[in-house]
Amino acid sequence: MFNNIGFPEIAVILVIALVIFGPSKLPELGRALGRGIREFKKATTEIEESITKEVNAVKENNFKEG
Repeated sequence: MFNNIGFPEIAVILVIALVIFGPSKLPELGRALGRGIREFKKATTEIEESITKEVNAVKENNFKEG
């Protein structure tokens, strides 16, 4: 769906954002977006680690029993 977004499309989006929010709000919005993406990555990493840990525990438990 978003595979074909190139520089012209991104430039249009940035110009529209600049017109809507103004130059003083764009850095604040960028920081908020960055924080949101960072928190999302952190949460997905924690979930992945938790799942991996549980799978390894189950494998280890099955190995000890078998």
